Amino acid sequence: MPVTLPEMPYGNRDLEPHISARTLEFHHGKHHQAYVTNLNKLLEGTDLNGETLESIVKKTAGDPERSGIFNNAAQVWNHTFYWQSMLPGGGGAPVGLIAGKIATNFGGYEKFAEQFKQAALAQFGSGWVWLVLKADTLGIVKTSNADTPIARGEKPLLTIDVWEHAYYLDYQNRRGDYIDAFLENLVNWEFVTSQIG
Repeated sequence: MPVTLPEMPYGNRDLEPHISARTLEFHHGKHHQAYVTNLNKLLEGTDLNGETLESIVKKTAGDPERSGIFNNAAQVWNHTFYWQSMLPGGGGAPVGLIAGKIATNFGGYEKFAEQFKQAALAQFGSGWVWLVLKADTLGIVKTSNADTPIARGEKPLLTIDVWEHAYYLDYQNRRGDYIDAFLENLVNWEFVTSQIG
C-alpha cells in the first residue's frame, strides 16, 4: 500500500486566529502532500515498499544512500505528529499525569514553556522542537530539517514545526509570536498524555 496523506484532525479554519486556514491549506495540502508524493516515488521497487512509515524512518536513518527516502518519510511522520499535537481551544498549563511529569522534570509548566520556547527560538534554520520521553524522563530536544526523535530511540510526546512554512504567512519573521500562540492556545495535552503509555 502506498503512503497516503492523513486527514487533518480538525478543519482548516478551526485553529484560527492562531494558525490561518491559508497556512493549513499550504502546509497540509501542498508541503505535507509533496512529501507523501515524493516518498511513494522513491519507494517504488525497493524492499521498503509496503513497510509502515515508522519502520521506513528507522530503517533509513543514518543511511546516506537512502537519505532521500529518510527525509521524505520522516517529514510525513513529523507533520502527521504535529497536526495531532494541536487542537482548537488547546494550550495553557496541562492537568493530570503530564502536569505531574512536567513539574518533576522541569519544575513546573512555566519553566517548561520557557525552555520549550527558547529551544524553538534557538533552532537555526528549519527543524522541529520536541517534548520527548526517554527512560521515564522528559526532555526537550531540537532536530534539524527532517530529523526526528524516533530515529534516535526517543519517544516523542509533542512537537512544534519551526520550518518557516509553518508560520510565515501568519507571523512573517515573528517566530516567537507563533511559539507563544502554539503554547498558549493550541497544544493538545490529551494527545501528549496518550503518548506516554
